[in-house]
Amino acid sequence: MKTQVAIIGAGPSGLLLGQLLSKQGIDNVIIERASGDYVLGRIRAGVLEQGMMDLLREAGVSERMEQKGEIHTGVELAFNNKRVHIDLATLTGGDTVMVYGQTEVTRDLMQARSEAGLTTFYESSNVALHEVKSQSPYVTFEQGGQMRRLECDYIAGCDGFHGVSRQTIPESVRTEYERVYPFGWLGLLADTPPVNHELIYCKTDRGFALASMRSATRSRYYLQVPLTDKAENWSDDDFWQELKRRLPDEVASRLVTGPSIEKSIAPLRSFVCEPMQYGQLFLVGDAAHIVPPTGAKGLNLAASDVATLYKVLTRVYQEGDQECVSQYSEICLRRVWNGERFSWWMTNMMHDFGDVSVNGADSATFEKFMSSELNFYTDTEEGRRIIAMQYVGLPYEPLSVG
Repeated sequence: MKTQVAIIGAGPSGLLLGQLLSKQGIDNVIIERASGDYVLGRIRAGVLEQGMMDLLREAGVSERMEQKGEIHTGVELAFNNKRVHIDLATLTGGDTVMVYGQTEVTRDLMQARSEAGLTTFYESSNVALHEVKSQSPYVTFEQGGQMRRLECDYIAGCDGFHGVSRQTIPESVRTEYERVYPFGWLGLLADTPPVNHELIYCKTDRGFALASMRSATRSRYYLQVPLTDKAENWSDDDFWQELKRRLPDEVASRLVTGPSIEKSIAPLRSFVCEPMQYGQLFLVGDAAHIVPPTGAKGLNLAASDVATLYKVLTRVYQEGDQECVSQYSEICLRRVWNGERFSWWMTNMMHDFGDVSVNGADSATFEKFMSSELNFYTDTEEGRRIIAMQYVGLPYEPLSVG
């Protein structure tokens, strides 16, 4: 088999890249280790930046998003018995975010790919990338009991942190940066109306909490918990009671509880791999970087990678400009590190680190630093504007000319 671009991974980044490329007449094939149902069953983020909304529109998969997604013009930070509203639209000159679940984004992209008759190999095993430094890379994989070989011009590694793509880059070539946090997020999904019309990030003496949502009738809530906790040891009642303790009193009083649809604990880490390109292989999304969910950047950084790679490959095939390929990693990493820094900053400010020393400071001193930081940025319009600009997402960077 032959194609122009082999895409490893059928998550939202791989599917979005495939959709955008196909609209430019660039042939692509997606190889995914899991089944389509498994991919759709993964519970993930639900806040889309302005840039990602525009990219989905450009891909022609925004109809359901426009109907069901909820535009949020602000977000709240709650701490020290006060609530601070960050007016995103006013502070950024009109930019907003949208609450629309990653599962729904994936569903829309899967449907569009199926309707276009584009090739996707689900339930593929033993995926291996070959000759990625040459002009004739190829991918081998087993699917349906048959070994297959896919020849291509370029490979997009959209297969996540544990995928084969990053591991294909020799250790001597890649540099990995990592910060592992000493806590996780216990998340609960329930068919209950959200407690607030906007997200609330809560800092308390008991730990962090987030009041989020997926729709007007489906809520998503999170609690900071020790990494030693297990989701199965948390009953629904235990979760709701602890959430009420961490929400502001006026918010907790109107919380609607109900049976959980899903409960799980996600560890928090900051991770970046440099470079994001090796020969004809490009790393996209979680294959190259992981952020703590505190800043709502994970899916959105993947989308900005897709936007850059889509522009690079479009220029290659439509203008014959091979030189622009070398811009990919540098452009992506500038935005990635901005997102990493914002997520790290928000995580440090809003969480309780307990007795763990952080950045060389004992826990009590670090807490004083972060409390001062939080007050400084929320007490002035200039500080709130900085938060708003980061939260809605920085503009996508164009390719240089010439």
